[in-house]
Amino acid sequence: MILVTGGAGFIGANFVLDWLDQSREPVLNLDALTYAGNRESLRSLDGDARHVFVHGDITDRALLDALFTTHRPRAVVHFAAESHVDRSIHGPGAFIHTNVQGTFTLLEAARAFWSTLPPAEQGEFRFHHVSTDEVYGSLGPADAPFTETHLYEPNSPYSASKAGSDHLVRAWHHTYGLPVLTTNCSNNYGPFHFPEKLIPLMIVNALAGKPLPVYGDGRQVRDWLYVKDHCAAIRAVLARGRIGETYNIGGWNEMPNIDIVHTVCALLDEMRPDPAGPHGRLITHVTDRPGHDRRYAIDARKLESELGWKPAETFDTGIRKTVRWYLDHADWVSRVQSGAYRAWVDTNYAARTAG
Repeated sequence: MILVTGGAGFIGANFVLDWLDQSREPVLNLDALTYAGNRESLRSLDGDARHVFVHGDITDRALLDALFTTHRPRAVVHFAAESHVDRSIHGPGAFIHTNVQGTFTLLEAARAFWSTLPPAEQGEFRFHHVSTDEVYGSLGPADAPFTETHLYEPNSPYSASKAGSDHLVRAWHHTYGLPVLTTNCSNNYGPFHFPEKLIPLMIVNALAGKPLPVYGDGRQVRDWLYVKDHCAAIRAVLARGRIGETYNIGGWNEMPNIDIVHTVCALLDEMRPDPAGPHGRLITHVTDRPGHDRRYAIDARKLESELGWKPAETFDTGIRKTVRWYLDHADWVSRVQSGAYRAWVDTNYAARTAG
């Protein structure tokens, strides 16, 4: 059995679903079910004995100890995190609590369990920490993409909290010998993405005829990684990655945000035409967020050369699959759009002036 934290969130749920689609090994899924953690994403696993779901928090040491003792997982895949930059600007405390304190608590529980294992099982145990390219800061237009040795220069409360968790994982390996792996990924997109991030927000708002808010000039560049490619990369690192190493996971798809929005609008014009006119008419430039990083880009050659992984999807194929998924799963979207979500969108965008 493996223990997955945050397995009801966007990337975590996709990982759990893909894992159980390709393996008979059970998953112990621990999730606090905050606004972005949703059991709806795991509905297809109802009644599947291989999926053991526990509603709980990674900062709860007593719960973690009980789970390790009872289920004796051979590996931890740690997704659980607060992950939205805008939310971290409005309320950084939750990010420090979950991403730093939570990772520390999980590391200590894992270390305590690992230390009791026989030597052979200790050698097989893994603690896989899933992180972000945002810890590296921002790149200039001509800068080379981030490699695993790039200096950490986080610029938001979110990225600073993830950088702190990365450092804790590294320290627990070098100080205590805990067998860890760290992956830093670029921007993910795909099914089950909570509709506050760029791509799902654009899809959902466009279908509702609402404005499509674009920060500043929209020329912020990101590398886009289809979530199922990310899941495949994590499986490869967990199975064959070198202990103590960091691997960057990217999609080799650098694109400005405004181009992403235009692509989504064009696909919706094709798949779900609006009688009122092209969806691009809804694009609205709004005041940029504070400290907005200008460019991220991932160099994933280490992962490809060592473990043979590279993304299966281009951006064109991945974004088409993503838009189609949202069109085909309007019921999922409507259920996750709780009053709390709508209040958050109002809080974040209402005060931003159009430009």
